[in-house]
Amino acid sequence: MILAERAAREVERQARLAAELAVAKAHADHIVLGLELERLRFQLAKARREAFGQSSEPGARIGQLEPALEDVEETLAAMRVIEATAEADTTVEAFSRRKPARRPLPEHLPRVRQVYPSPSACPCCAGRLHKLGEDITETLERIPARWFVIQHVREKFSCRTCEAITQPPAPSHPIARGRAGPMLLAEIAYGKFCMHLPLHRQSRAFARDGVAIEVSTLADWMGAVSVALMPIVEIIEAYVLAAQRLHVDDTPVPVLAKGKTKTGRLWTAVRDDKPFGGLDPPAAFYVYSPDRSGVHPEAFLRSWSGIMQADAYAGFNRLYEPGRSPGPILEAGCWAHWRRKFYDIAVLKKAPIAVEAVTRIDAIFAAERTINGAVPSQRQAVREQTIKPLVGDLLVWLRSQRSALSSKSETAKAMDYGLKRMPAFTRFLDDGRICLSNNAAERAMRCVAMGRKNWTFAGSDAGGHRAAAIYTLIETCKLNDVDPRAWLADVLMRLPDHPAKRIHELLPWNWSPEIAAAHAA
Repeated sequence: MILAERAAREVERQARLAAELAVAKAHADHIVLGLELERLRFQLAKARREAFGQSSEPGARIGQLEPALEDVEETLAAMRVIEATAEADTTVEAFSRRKPARRPLPEHLPRVRQVYPSPSACPCCAGRLHKLGEDITETLERIPARWFVIQHVREKFSCRTCEAITQPPAPSHPIARGRAGPMLLAEIAYGKFCMHLPLHRQSRAFARDGVAIEVSTLADWMGAVSVALMPIVEIIEAYVLAAQRLHVDDTPVPVLAKGKTKTGRLWTAVRDDKPFGGLDPPAAFYVYSPDRSGVHPEAFLRSWSGIMQADAYAGFNRLYEPGRSPGPILEAGCWAHWRRKFYDIAVLKKAPIAVEAVTRIDAIFAAERTINGAVPSQRQAVREQTIKPLVGDLLVWLRSQRSALSSKSETAKAMDYGLKRMPAFTRFLDDGRICLSNNAAERAMRCVAMGRKNWTFAGSDAGGHRAAAIYTLIETCKLNDVDPRAWLADVLMRLPDHPAKRIHELLPWNWSPEIAAAHAA
């Protein structure tokens, strides 16, 4: 009897120890995963800053970090559920855990009340109940996209007196003889050029919903949409080229050509006056070219003169010639490009001169950030007092260091990039409208860089021109904090019957969801 009791107690003790060990192991795993999560979050934040921040550095692997971060977070969530179940079955003291702060659910979303039935009488004494209040717990829910067919019914009537037949006119469609509605067309364009989903992936997704649409049909629709929206694209282009200062950049785009790919280019020109307190809305337009020859920027900038912020691409040199018609373009150098050359050397070779150069340029950027958004006169005054001495000290130091370096040195080449273009790099000190970097154009190119990783290449030169047109509309919407999908749907619905002389009403900076709702009603 005594031995049986001892055996039972031993079994109970071993079971308790096993439970405690399981919880302790879960605790240890939780700590390890928590540290890994914090490490990945730090690396992801650093990569995002490097790729998209004010000082863009190459080589960030955001595409690899984000899936790893998601995987660790999912594992931690699963472990929390397992730990909660284990703790409920044991009396082991729970360890303290930092719970993430919950964001409130968006206020603009509609609320659906689901009231759970309450007892009609007190479960203890069967007495009458009086309501004291209620507790509300909110959960976020989403209904998948809903497909439907709109039947446009036009009834016919005949006159009993003269036998004339009367019928309402046929409604206008976003694209001629098209069977796609404006919302569907907007969804496809938004998916490809904003969410970077190629048409073949969208076709498969639609098929899984029970709606089979061939890729060739989607391509036909996108071609027709680009033609229908071309009047707005042309207005945006004219508006951008009316600016006194532009950001210009280009990026490669693979293009299919006779069984192989060639490298085309997408160019962008960005008008953004916000850094110097300008009130005109920002906009961007894109141009496709089959190569990177300098004749292409000369072509789309042939009627423009002003201040152009760009990198030191040799193809721009003819634009800066004094005798150019209609006038010379003043070059404004990009300090972010110059800093990047030193940064690469500082990271790869740990060269003290490059590290010091990066530190000095960072001080200039820090001072510049304090006047972002100020009016030109205020920006110029602060630059004269604070930034100009920093630039002067940097140039004196660079020249003194350059004299001791070989011309073949990578550090010397980085120095020469700016020292040989001093008028362009110091022009911002005398004009408050000029920015310190060309990051506005680089941000506008981000959508193209993300897109080509997914749709791989443009099908032809004509496809490159279509992409430039749609990118012009989508990026201009984003610059003006307008939802591109909602804007495209509303404009495609209204454009066929909209008066040409009032086309400016459809521009992204003149559009709002309230206006769209009023027209839909």
